[in-house]
Formats: sequence, structure tokens, C-alpha cells
Amino acid sequence: MSLELKLKGNWNELKGKLKERYAELTDDDLMYAEGQEDQLLGKIQKKTGAAKEELSKLLFGKVEEEESETDNK
Repeated sequence: MSLELKLKGNWNELKGKLKERYAELTDDDLMYAEGQEDQLLGKIQKKTGAAKEELSKLLFGKVEEEESETDNK
């Protein structure tokens, strides 16, 4: 499953989790366009100060880890 599909499929749920965890995030901060995952991650990281790895795990879960493992083979 691609990162785009993972985000698109669960985006409303993920937005809710992000807003609970990082109250400073606004709807504008969480605007998501397909193919813009890196920009979204960077925007959230800048606003919250959270580590990229922490946000990646929250947004992408094991999918990103599995894709990284595939890329390393």
C-alpha cells in the first residue's frame, strides 16, 4: 500500500489524532493534497516541533518502515 493511499484512506481519523495530540494545529495546517506527504510532514513538524520520526510513525505507521526495508534490498 502506498503512503498516499494510507493517508487518503485514514485522513479524517489521522487529523483527529493530530489535533488531539498537538492542539496548536489548525485545519489549514492539516490541508492534505495527494503526493504532498513530505510537505505536510514538514509543515506539521515546523508547527509542533515534534521529531520527524514520531510524526512519520503516527501518519504512516508500519507502511513507511516496510517501504524503507524494501528500498534497502
